[in-house]
Amino acid sequence: MADPKGFLKYNRELPTSRNPKERIEDYKEIYEEFDQDKTVKQAARCMDCGIPFCHNGCPLGNIIPEFNDAVYEEDWLMAFQILQSTNNFPEFTGRICPAPCETACVLGINQPAVAIEHIEKSIAEVAFEKGYIRPKPPTLRTGKRIAVVGSGPAGLAAAAQLNKVGHTVTVYERNDRIGGLLRYGIPDFKLEKWVVERRVALMEAEGIRFKTNANVGGNINAPKLVEDHDAVVLAGGSTVPRDLPIPGRELKGVHFAMDFLEQNNRRVAGDLIPEEEAIMATGKNVLVIGGGDTGSDCVGTSNRHKANSVTQIELLAKPPAERDINSWPNWPMVLRTSSSHEEGGTRDWAILTKEFIGDEDGNLKAVKIVKIKWGLDKKTGRNTFKEVPDTEKVIPCELALLAIGFVHPQYEGMLEQLQLERTDRNNVADTDYQTNVEKIFVAGDMRRGQSLVVWAISEGREAARKVDVYLSGESVLEGKVESFFKV
Repeated sequence: MADPKGFLKYNRELPTSRNPKERIEDYKEIYEEFDQDKTVKQAARCMDCGIPFCHNGCPLGNIIPEFNDAVYEEDWLMAFQILQSTNNFPEFTGRICPAPCETACVLGINQPAVAIEHIEKSIAEVAFEKGYIRPKPPTLRTGKRIAVVGSGPAGLAAAAQLNKVGHTVTVYERNDRIGGLLRYGIPDFKLEKWVVERRVALMEAEGIRFKTNANVGGNINAPKLVEDHDAVVLAGGSTVPRDLPIPGRELKGVHFAMDFLEQNNRRVAGDLIPEEEAIMATGKNVLVIGGGDTGSDCVGTSNRHKANSVTQIELLAKPPAERDINSWPNWPMVLRTSSSHEEGGTRDWAILTKEFIGDEDGNLKAVKIVKIKWGLDKKTGRNTFKEVPDTEKVIPCELALLAIGFVHPQYEGMLEQLQLERTDRNNVADTDYQTNVEKIFVAGDMRRGQSLVVWAISEGREAARKVDVYLSGESVLEGKVESFFKV
């Protein structure tokens, strides 16, 4: 184990972030450099607690106490070998994962949890620096051809795993750049795109083929793609956004959050956006509807656009500031303040959006909102809300961003052509990652519904293993390290 008294000797410490007034002038990642000796001390806080609930908290089953111990011993190669056994892309998860492992940390019962996410990122970056991460193409090819549709984290993970055992993998991406959500859904100030490009280049060097502008079900015939491959993995994500069908929804100035974020990522990448298509917050009163991470990303991006004001509202009631210890080791409902919130803007909870109000030219100029109160409906036994009398008001707003989630994958096109069965939530139905069409497998948000990047990686790895068993009868690919206890 690491230092047996480490959690008593050292406090939790993370890299400091750049001054908010400075960092909103660019799209660089917000954190300062962190001395490696400090990271070693953070690893020393891992308790060797006997029952590592962090394993269960991590969707990938990362072997956390062991890589913490290796970091404490400054054996970075061993730390990397342990980490890569369960996680293909620690440089991604170490930056953008909400770290459910930390909420399950035993130390977190009465102290700040071990800084697992930061340690994971540090292991990845040291591994790149020292050359532990380098192209390792398979020595033999099986002759089996696999198509992976979608180049987000689920698709990339499936491709990496299947290529590792010698199958020939081609990744099809309908967009113009590889990365899916990593590329166009997450702002550069959280994940700079050179991090994605570095990994994609490595995968290309290992023999994985990438095809962009390849819309399966559009300019590529989906049944023909299946016919031409021994297996197909669908990892296209949950891409149909949840709408807000209230009066005024058609007004110019009301947009889905992902349209706003994707366009800005393109702008940062150097693409020219036609003026008539540009979604800009500059000089506007911005209302972000939805209190999750996507809404937070809209806040940070709007601040960088120099919005006149930024307000984020959430339908649910304001969560408590501190965790109820009875929630441990499960994910707690607590108030979370992101780096974007630190940069400016206001937040409010238990707010219902009633109407978008426009001017005579059809442009958004204001939004009508009202406070609500949540309570238990005794007849149905479900939580519901009622409007609070005399709280309705109209606020100025020229840009409203809908960040209220996604409902299901796009059915028109590929899924329709392949005649795949769907669940009652309109996700792709499966039996252990295999669809009703024998050669077709599914992974990620397209299978489970919208979720975390770390879950997408886990899904991609699991689907790859099922494909390998389907093609070869058995598989040496690692599955998720299942916990020996249930929470």
